[in-house]
Amino acid sequence: MFVRTVYATGDPAELDTAIRALNSEGRDLLEERPGYRGAGVFIDRDLGKLLTVSWWESEEARRNSDEVMRERRPALLEPFAGTVAVENYEVAVFHTLPRPTIGGGLRITRVEFDPADADLFADTFHATVMPRLETLSGLARAALFLDRERGRGMVGTLFTDRRSLAASRAGQAMARHEGAAKAHVTVVGLEEFEVVHADARAG
Repeated sequence: MFVRTVYATGDPAELDTAIRALNSEGRDLLEERPGYRGAGVFIDRDLGKLLTVSWWESEEARRNSDEVMRERRPALLEPFAGTVAVENYEVAVFHTLPRPTIGGGLRITRVEFDPADADLFADTFHATVMPRLETLSGLARAALFLDRERGRGMVGTLFTDRRSLAASRAGQAMARHEGAAKAHVTVVGLEEFEVVHADARAG
């Protein structure tokens, strides 16, 4: 699968307006697009951050949806969004467990790597990092997104509730340290979000 992420920052007081638009009109727009496989909405209310992730069955389906979503996105995010960044990734690893996620927590780890090491990163995550993540209490989903050309990636771990998210910090730090060393990646960002909506259908 493939994903498109939208990362917006703005006035925390206006965040709920954007959430309502994304969960109604925004979701309807996505559902109409061929190849759509689900989406997630994640927020940081204190700082005024919003992350959306839309999932697509092919790179072509994602690309074909770009024009419509690019045109409609500003209206969906106003008056909240002061800055908006859009990125595209390949889903290299997707592991999900049948556990609830609404009201849970998401941790995002942003990494950079030599594009020549993309496969090494994916293999290391699958073989070394994923088994460690599976031992964390409350884990509901883990995914690795890669931008092979630019040498950038995101690791997303979803937990059933905020308490499990907090309790997992030490354990995931150990997995992150070991994985980064073996895969020759550099961690450049670490963030946590509240889960508003999360739905991705593999296959």
